[in-house]
Amino acid sequence: MDNKNKYIDIKNIKVIQAPLAGISDIVYRNLIRKYKGKCLLSTEMLSSEALKNVSNPKIADFKEIEYPLSFQIVGHKPDLMVNAAKLLEKRASCIDINCGCPVNKVVKSSDGAGLMRNPHLAFDIAQAVSENINIPLSVKFRLGWDEGHKNFIEFGQLMQKAGAKFLTLHGRCRSHLYSGFADWKAIGELKKEVDIPVFANGDIKTVEDAARCLEITKADGVSIGRGLMGDFTLAYRIEHYLSTGEIIKEPALDEKINMLLEHIQDEVNLRGEINGIKFMRKFYGFYISSVKNASKYRQVLVTLDTFDEVKKALDDILCLSA
Repeated sequence: MDNKNKYIDIKNIKVIQAPLAGISDIVYRNLIRKYKGKCLLSTEMLSSEALKNVSNPKIADFKEIEYPLSFQIVGHKPDLMVNAAKLLEKRASCIDINCGCPVNKVVKSSDGAGLMRNPHLAFDIAQAVSENINIPLSVKFRLGWDEGHKNFIEFGQLMQKAGAKFLTLHGRCRSHLYSGFADWKAIGELKKEVDIPVFANGDIKTVEDAARCLEITKADGVSIGRGLMGDFTLAYRIEHYLSTGEIIKEPALDEKINMLLEHIQDEVNLRGEINGIKFMRKFYGFYISSVKNASKYRQVLVTLDTFDEVKKALDDILCLSA
């Protein structure tokens, strides 16, 4: 595929939509792009093992409107990671290596954040991938395995040496999972020690968060994960602030409800009503977080099985919150 919109100059990117397994599917990405913005979108984490005998993986489907678009791969075998990167290269604006996923089923195979315990293997993987693709390589990682083993500076320097063109650092150790608060000061320490762009990740949920994070870290941009769940405008609003200094207000509840209904409808169109509604249950709490007694409403929403039932419940929430 030769699409000029596919290619990126990372110097022009200020916001990255962080890859989220089971979240950032084609519907999610397209909705972010619908709400303007030129952020770098990212696919879900794609297993290099699962891609070894596949020529056209369904999970890697995308639309050209998504460009610029990063494809994230995960694994611990250099040959399979190269195979995955080369398979995806013709679709991708860049390839991202996951060295940050903290969940047990990933790290027990030495994938994701497990690679931070074996930085030399991570180097071999990054170098092999970099040498076999003609698009930029990025690497996402954490502060370290745990508080006693923080190696993010050395790890970042190794990834730069291996050929990575930019880095994303999540300001927690693997042991923290998503608890506590991201250490933005540590991200600033990495920024001082490498020569390639660094993107800050962790606890960026508002425009003000992004501004404060960049002030502390002096990073080249921000990577937003859970902050986008329930508000597809956030990436654009951050980009707008960084280019103009103007803060666009967060969408009102009725706007978020409409956004949620569109999200549900698109997932139902993609997956069918039963599977689409089940898939969407993980999102409800994010969309209605500002509502009083939100947890009570969420408990009701996750029991519903049809689009019409969910729509009625959301209409009721909107009326009760007026």
